Amino acid sequence: MALRILIAEDEFITAFDLCDTFEEAGYEVEGPHAGICSAMLACQKEKPDLAVLDVELVDGLTYELAQKLIEDNVPVILHSDMADAVEIAARFPGATMLAKPCPPARLLDVVHKVLAPA
Repeated sequence: MALRILIAEDEFITAFDLCDTFEEAGYEVEGPHAGICSAMLACQKEKPDLAVLDVELVDGLTYELAQKLIEDNVPVILHSDMADAVEIAARFPGATMLAKPCPPARLLDVVHKVLAPA
């Protein structure tokens, strides 16, 4: 059974690039979700194995969603512009930060590391 990755990204091209990258690598993709509400609803229906969240979606910041996922032991990759990196890293020490744009090979490398058993 393929691991399930939730994608929350409001930039259309970036969102579909992420989905294609993960699907081609053999993951099951949930999304993309352009808004927090639909991403949260998807998480309530079925907990993902990992979440890739853009920090800012069409309806606000994903901080609450990221915190809930971390509390539910779901690994979170915050995929965002690096302008906010220091603040975000301080707020979510348990999450992984990835700068946009991120090459697919680097993205998959980080996902594999995050999902690797400890």
